[in-house]
Amino acid sequence: MPLRVIDIVEGTTVDGPGLRTSVYFAGCRHACPGCHNPQSWDFSAGHEMTVEEIMQVIRENDFDVTFSGGDPLYQPLDELARLAEAVHACGHDVWCYTGFIYEDLIEDPRYQDILLNIDILVDGPFVESLRDTRLHFRGSSNQRIIPLVSGRRVHRPE
Repeated sequence: MPLRVIDIVEGTTVDGPGLRTSVYFAGCRHACPGCHNPQSWDFSAGHEMTVEEIMQVIRENDFDVTFSGGDPLYQPLDELARLAEAVHACGHDVWCYTGFIYEDLIEDPRYQDILLNIDILVDGPFVESLRDTRLHFRGSSNQRIIPLVSGRRVHRPE
């Protein structure tokens, strides 16, 4: 099953440390007021791409990778996990932005495989009243940058 991609941004520095390839997936039901990318909420936006087609772009750039959107976790999770595995096979890390809360994700078996393949999870919906432009790699202070190691949290988020 293909993944629905709005855009792939090559060489960005805003979605994690260093130069990264950011894959922006279509579809989001969180509908956060003040979202900087509301056009990404549309599940029919962009176009379908296979894991291999996305990996061609990632291999060409040879950067670490960020999944963003929309919300990547609305994509077919088995295909998203395959993509993350392929990114790791090329020696790169995977950051993933989601409006879901980590504690909810780990309680749901549907997310187990993808969590096993994410290095850094940035969780939580964007909350406009908590917007803080001084924060690195997140838009509001409720969002957390959570290191994952083989799907296990390295530290307990505060």
